[in-house]
Amino acid sequence: MNLRFANLSALLLCLPLLGPLTAGAGQAEDDRLYAASDVLHQLNEIPENAIPPELLADAYGIAVIPGVIKAGFVVGGRWGKGVIAVRHDSGWSNPSFITLAGGSIGWQIGAQSTDIILVFKTRRGVENLAASKVTLGADVSLAAGPVGRQASAATDAQMKAEIYSYSRSRGLFVGLALEGAVLQPDEEANNVAYGGNVSSWDVLENRVFRTPPLAVQFKQTLNQYAPPLRR
Repeated sequence: MNLRFANLSALLLCLPLLGPLTAGAGQAEDDRLYAASDVLHQLNEIPENAIPPELLADAYGIAVIPGVIKAGFVVGGRWGKGVIAVRHDSGWSNPSFITLAGGSIGWQIGAQSTDIILVFKTRRGVENLAASKVTLGADVSLAAGPVGRQASAATDAQMKAEIYSYSRSRGLFVGLALEGAVLQPDEEANNVAYGGNVSSWDVLENRVFRTPPLAVQFKQTLNQYAPPLRR
């Protein structure tokens, strides 16, 4: 009896350690992952007004920032929270959490919410973001992305930017100017979602303690619309 009691006591002591390995993310992180997956699902709804498949096929990284708030009275700004993943030979990485913030000056009034997708063509922009922060249009070259299945064929010669930006409103994807906006890692959200003290690169290289179910769903959605590279 004493041995059984000791074994039960040891199991109870281990449960708090086992729990984080199988638990989901926090509610805020789950909500962000769910919203980001939903934005990706819209890519296939109206292909004539979507991001060109050729651009997605050649992407190194994709960031999705749902529900970005743009508001202002003369001086305006944007603010939002999202995720970014990078493509490996075997498929897309875990999504790392990020934030976006930026200001603008001009005659403007009111507020609106839009979804933003950033298509990273090179590793450099993601490296800058994971290390600290990246200012779009300053640290990395940025362009409003072409739209539609046939759009990239006519613009291949000009597609030299490192990042192409899009916004989605009322189901339509359009190219978006985001110069001056700042992307930063959201390390607190990464720690909550993946357990322990993990960096952005730990997440992007899949070196994490756990993977929340909605992070797996986000990866699967990316694999559906932007399949792994074939070597």
